[in-house]
Amino acid sequence: MLELTFLGSANAFTPGGRYWSSFLVNGRYLVEAPPTLLPHLKRLGIPLADIHAVFISHFHGDHFLGLPFLFLEYLYLTPRREDLHIVGPPGVREVMEGLAEMAFPNLSRADAGYQRRYLEAEPGQEQGFDDVRFQAITMSHASEKLTSLGYRLHIGERVVAFSGDSELCEQVFALGKDADVLVLDCSYSEGTGAEHMSLADALEVRKRLPPSTTIVLTHLEAEPDVSGLDGVLVAQDFATFRFP
Repeated sequence: MLELTFLGSANAFTPGGRYWSSFLVNGRYLVEAPPTLLPHLKRLGIPLADIHAVFISHFHGDHFLGLPFLFLEYLYLTPRREDLHIVGPPGVREVMEGLAEMAFPNLSRADAGYQRRYLEAEPGQEQGFDDVRFQAITMSHASEKLTSLGYRLHIGERVVAFSGDSELCEQVFALGKDADVLVLDCSYSEGTGAEHMSLADALEVRKRLPPSTTIVLTHLEAEPDVSGLDGVLVAQDFATFRFP
């Protein structure tokens, strides 16, 4: 069973009352950590200490600025004993620990009760820790400014793929190959634009991937019309999708 719970489904501008895009896989693997991360986890009643790993696609604020608040929670209100794995682009340790120190000095105290284990993603390589394996793929998004990653997460025998932010490119199809679920950037519900995918792009992805791969659209500016499209779902804030 795969279970994806969306903490938010919007792009950086939070249009239409949606919140920044993020989701949790099987209650253990968090993909993106937006500013509303902590209140949304609490709203859904998710046990905070059960989060085993965090995957960050790139260093734009709507994707990682919520982490210091989670660290603060672990230090003062919700004691944590299991180490927390944090995966991201090169420099992820320096970025996250620098952010934490700026937000709340001394969040890296030795007596915190757990360690934050950082792992820089190496695109094209199989990596992992404990009970999860993953591959990162470099995507096409603000490439002249930063590294933006997509991920393929192997949860048991199942595969959840996530595009992060990206334009339509061949890497999207490599991500989705043989995946059970592909969570896909769909920032433009009408027309097209720079650095992200549109509904038209999502339709092209649907055509090229097998029906066995369910596509879930996120990072939205509006509600895309997917009526009549088999195997295409639209993420909603606080919605849970289950895939037997």
